[in-house]
Amino acid sequence: MMRLPATSGEWIDRSRPLEFHFEGRSYKGYEGDTISSALWGADVRVLGRSFKYHRPRGVLSLANHDTNALHQLGGTPNVRADVTPLVAGMDLSAVNTFGSLEGDKGRFLGKMARFLPVGFYYKAFHTRKLFPMWERMFRYMTGLGRVDLQAPHRSTPKAYDFCDVLVIGAGPSGLSAALAAAAQGAEVVVVDENARAGGSASYQIGNEASRRRLLAELLVQVAAQPRIRVLTATYAAGYYKDHWIPLVSAERMLKMRAGSVVVASGAFEQPAVFHNNDLPGVMLASAAQRLMYRYGVKPVNKAVVLVANADGYRAALDLLAQGVGVAAVVDLRATAGSADPLARLLQQSGVEILSGHTVVEALPDAKGLCAGARVAALQANGTPGVPTRDIACDGILMSVGWAPAANLLYQAGTRMRYDKKVEQFVPDVLPEGVFACGRVNGVHELARRVADGTRAGSHAAAAAGFGQPIGEALPPEVESPSHPWPIVDHPAGKNFVDFDEDLQFKDFCNAVQEGFDNIELLKRFSTNGMGPSQGKHSNMNGLRILARLTGKEPQQVGTTTARPFYHPVPMAILAGRGFNPERRTPLTSRHDALGAKWMPAGVWQRPEYYQVAGQDRLACIRGEAHAVRNAVGLIDVGTLGKLEVIGPQAAEFLERVYTSNYANLKVGMTRYAVMCDESGVVIDDGVVARLADDHFYFTTTTSGAATIYRELSRLNTMWRLDCGIVNHTGAFAAVNLAGPKSREVLKTLTSLDLSAAAFPYLAVREGEVTVGGGKIPARLMRVGFVGEWGYEIHVPASMGGALWDALMQAGKAHGIRPFGVEAQRLLRLEKGHIIISQDTDGLTTPLEVGMDWAVKMAKPFFVGQRSLAAIARKPRKQQLAGIVFPVGYSGAVPLECNLVIEGGDIAGRVTSIAFSPSLDRHIGLAFLRPDLATPGRTVSIRLTDGTLVQAQVSTTPFYDPDNLKQKEAA
Repeated sequence: MMRLPATSGEWIDRSRPLEFHFEGRSYKGYEGDTISSALWGADVRVLGRSFKYHRPRGVLSLANHDTNALHQLGGTPNVRADVTPLVAGMDLSAVNTFGSLEGDKGRFLGKMARFLPVGFYYKAFHTRKLFPMWERMFRYMTGLGRVDLQAPHRSTPKAYDFCDVLVIGAGPSGLSAALAAAAQGAEVVVVDENARAGGSASYQIGNEASRRRLLAELLVQVAAQPRIRVLTATYAAGYYKDHWIPLVSAERMLKMRAGSVVVASGAFEQPAVFHNNDLPGVMLASAAQRLMYRYGVKPVNKAVVLVANADGYRAALDLLAQGVGVAAVVDLRATAGSADPLARLLQQSGVEILSGHTVVEALPDAKGLCAGARVAALQANGTPGVPTRDIACDGILMSVGWAPAANLLYQAGTRMRYDKKVEQFVPDVLPEGVFACGRVNGVHELARRVADGTRAGSHAAAAAGFGQPIGEALPPEVESPSHPWPIVDHPAGKNFVDFDEDLQFKDFCNAVQEGFDNIELLKRFSTNGMGPSQGKHSNMNGLRILARLTGKEPQQVGTTTARPFYHPVPMAILAGRGFNPERRTPLTSRHDALGAKWMPAGVWQRPEYYQVAGQDRLACIRGEAHAVRNAVGLIDVGTLGKLEVIGPQAAEFLERVYTSNYANLKVGMTRYAVMCDESGVVIDDGVVARLADDHFYFTTTTSGAATIYRELSRLNTMWRLDCGIVNHTGAFAAVNLAGPKSREVLKTLTSLDLSAAAFPYLAVREGEVTVGGGKIPARLMRVGFVGEWGYEIHVPASMGGALWDALMQAGKAHGIRPFGVEAQRLLRLEKGHIIISQDTDGLTTPLEVGMDWAVKMAKPFFVGQRSLAAIARKPRKQQLAGIVFPVGYSGAVPLECNLVIEGGDIAGRVTSIAFSPSLDRHIGLAFLRPDLATPGRTVSIRLTDGTLVQAQVSTTPFYDPDNLKQKEAA
């Protein structure tokens, strides 16, 4: 066991032991442990295998980027062991292994490293014959965790909040920033990814009681300040416009809108690069300090500490204070500098200080664990000299520098510059309302971090409207906390820069030699920083290597683009509760009473069909269609978008929006309307009715109602025409009464003259309909989407139920039947009418679907006109045409989206298909290559199982091609 005696401030509760399993063995930890700390405390040194070479790996950072310690927990893959709290009963196993962790068969890949250089996958295995085999093999070998497709859906909430000042990071600089902002009257939220506030001040002690007292005082002040809220175990996942920050915890996402933002996110300690720097037992000094002070775990028994700053000396003192042996402190610098008093304390304790030296390699034992350090003096050119010296130890702690945790600053638009005084990028120009303090701002000494936080908090509060900004930027650090070149080349390689991807120093040299000498290109070719940790421990060293190989300064090399998310966000958190808003029409209760089977249509729920006892789905749909063709049917069309445009320039507005003419539309008439986007693609259709010279009422598709209303509003904001747009979609109920008997039904309920002469096809009338002994106002349109004499009736939503009841009662004598969406789709297909987004896609123009007649190119302007003019000059690539199968055909029938094949190539696809009882044959619509779209031609359609069937190209409409049904009542 590697547990230390209890110390004040540790995060574990030793009175609450927890039992868990790892790789089939039972272990014990404590409440407050992470998985990694519990395993390390149980003397488990190998926590996982590396991605490429399957090398054994242990603790590296214990700071949310130990990506070689990813574990499978039941159906949950890639659990981050270094930060995931231990829970009793966990049954864990390592990912990326073939067999057990200990007996991983993939470890032989390490012996093949010379045959797997950087970018090998771009150059090899590309023969056409063998590529499928290689692809399957690599996909199998490179996967990490296993996704359980049967795992239950995890429902997570989302929340929304506001604050005056958001402080990201609860270390000493973040806490002091929060106190300063609150003191000026601002409401402050502090967020930190750790389980408790305090940051590095809670573990980088250096055996100095004053550092602990400072943190304790800050925490007491924060707890006593009513204007400060602290959210722990929560990380800021990204930065979005106007200080909108998603705050992610284990259970939810909180979307925070802040008046101003203070980024006090600290810095990532960076590993040194030397041979075998990945052996279990080689870790960052801060990881060792976290193990000791947070979890009461001894990191190693005897350590060599590789340092290049005072933090490393403090880590060595912390080891001694906790009873851990320190064999030597190896300092890359010629002198200890400001850490000289700390060095003397170490020497007084018998610790050897080797200044101007480096660790050349870590020495493994028979199990592949760290068993020693080989050190050498550094020569004038910075390379290790000879002879070397071996020092026995079971761990090497690295404290050679820091990289700012500046991802959120980059995402906010901060301009950064490389500061040689601290050997890191620091903010140069910050966006309005964004402030930085502490290590991310290049300020590292503890008292200075507190002062920097106070300055940033005051300025952030002032930016949010509270008080005046106090304090100026601090002068630079006296000495750099980061070494400019903590990297040692080695002829045997295995000096890892990126632990996620197993990238060695030589991989960077090879990549640059092949021409990938730009930081973004190098990232993509080598995959540096593309693993789960997203370069938190590798980007800075990779940048240094590229700068040296190309003879540039780090400022010239620059950094890669930082994008959300800052840490990986579980899919369940992004998905939330799976809440899908649904809209229902005022007639829902009537449909339920009639046995409606529901289906989604955009955000609406619509009746798919109405269940009749003893009949299956298909029989019900065909029965509904038969009623419309031979008697009368009633369908709820209240889901259609219903808009009005009113004003002197209403007609001009519609002229610009739709492809047809509307200025010459007579009052009392309607006209089909097609809308295109700027590229000439069909995006919506509907019917425009003119109620007065300056008053139009028009419909949109069900799925497009909200989008079209927003787009029309946007367009008129630009055009500034003298008209107003009103969205009545939810304010009106609408039904379509259709069939040969529809006029007989309706005439019993209205005094309007329904004769063909007085109310012709495509006319619109406003009148009254009698319902339940009273009269309600209604708009009636003679339109024929289903191809029969019919009336689309629009009434106030509150009157929709009464209208439905009256029509159903009046239609009883004529065999009225409600019909649903599927019957409507069949009826419209018989007429050859298209459905937008089913018979069109995101590239379809009206010219390709036979709507040339609705496109009036002679108009001065409409949206998409210029694009359509250009498209019309080019040969068409596809044409929508009808297809039919012979009467009596009993073979397999294509599905929508099955492909048309000609000469072995794709020549089109089916968009709609159904059996028509009225025509006694299967009919459909399909996009065809123009040379195939000739009526009477036979085309081959490939079914899902790969077989081909033959269909004949046909003209449309299939039913009532002369439209006689609209001219006289049946």
